[in-house]
Amino acid sequence: MEDTIAAIVTSSSIASVGIIRVSGKKTFEIIEKIFVPINKINKIEQQKMRYGHIVYNKEVIDEVLVSYFISPISFTRENVCEINCHGGTVILNKILDIVLQNGARMAEPGEFSKRAFLNGRIDLTQAEAVIDVINAKTEKSLNQAQKQLNGGLKNKIGEIEAVVLDILSDIEANIDYPEYDVEEVSNNKLISNLDIINNKLIKLEKSFDKGKILKEGINIVIIGKPNVGKSSILNALLGEERAIVTNVKGTTRDTIEEYINIKGIPVKIVDTAGIRESNDIVEKIGIEKSMQAFNIADVILAVFDASKELDEEDRNILCKLDNKKTIILLNKVDLDKKININELNNKDYLYISVKENIGIDELEDRIFNVANLDNVAGDNDVILVNIRHKNIVSKSIKQLTDIYEDINKKTPIDIISIKIMEILNLLGEITGKTVTDEVISKIFSKFCLGK
Repeated sequence: MEDTIAAIVTSSSIASVGIIRVSGKKTFEIIEKIFVPINKINKIEQQKMRYGHIVYNKEVIDEVLVSYFISPISFTRENVCEINCHGGTVILNKILDIVLQNGARMAEPGEFSKRAFLNGRIDLTQAEAVIDVINAKTEKSLNQAQKQLNGGLKNKIGEIEAVVLDILSDIEANIDYPEYDVEEVSNNKLISNLDIINNKLIKLEKSFDKGKILKEGINIVIIGKPNVGKSSILNALLGEERAIVTNVKGTTRDTIEEYINIKGIPVKIVDTAGIRESNDIVEKIGIEKSMQAFNIADVILAVFDASKELDEEDRNILCKLDNKKTIILLNKVDLDKKININELNNKDYLYISVKENIGIDELEDRIFNVANLDNVAGDNDVILVNIRHKNIVSKSIKQLTDIYEDINKKTPIDIISIKIMEILNLLGEITGKTVTDEVISKIFSKFCLGK
């Protein structure tokens, strides 16, 4: 990696400060051409900031602070400089263009992290955790991402790899020195160690369901016929006026999606168009989208007007709730109740009034309990949050099943050792030891520019 790369690493929105990162062999040479410090630099010092100006064609472009990181003590393990200038699209792009004109090239998405991985500063699990830290929706999802970034998953995989290597070394020794009891190794210590590996892998695989919820959250869809208060409930949960609320039926024509945080779990709330028979082509499209959201929801909030008796449209909605985790919300209890709760088919229900703020706090607790989130929120162990990792762990478990069958069939130990070695190769795909260039490129292409 002889070339030097550069990119804006802060948000493109207007801010007080913006940062341009430069990494590579020519970093300090490029900075020397364009940066004029207030005090002359006699020697570049590690992790020091210098105050001065970016100057181009004898014109002062901006007042800046430049940070210096000397290889290998930097994010990429290359020479790195970060130019801290005034925020704003125009000035950031102008300074970046000057850097590019003086010998750097534009970094590809994720290329700084890719170089950190290729230069051995982080493994692949830690590199992938960078994106999870950036995209974390709650403090709990951030904590899990930081655990992985700090090497939590790498260390767990390392523990399993150590047992695999122990097995392989024993097999190799007994193949090379047949005077030792091969049978004893294959049937006793071998099986015992395979059981250790299997248990650790199964625990990791099972943790993915929790990890997926922590990372992506759960989907909650609010359904009901028009004008029962669905959009008002969305606004109440969000604590802001996100959806338009009127007395006119059919105001919501499309799904509205927003995230809230319930006890550390990200929850996507989807407000839908009122479900009813309609001849309005736009409203019909909205109702179709509502049903699509309904089908993939983890929890349904079915809203009914408690001040009215159930009608045929309400009953049709109730019929759709079978086999779905549902909380029935009986809204408008500030008015006289006319609804017959015996018609709710013994489903979990909650009286609420958005207008009088009745039952909204309890609703969050109900969602937490109905979605079984208590076990997820209380897990402080390192867990799988990445589908790529989960798939590799599942393949490893399948490989172990084949190995157990081979042992029962008394397959020669050297054949079994080949299959055990494959587990080591699979685990290496998680950490990056045995991953292909194609997979590496695919992973880092998902990163944002500047990381």
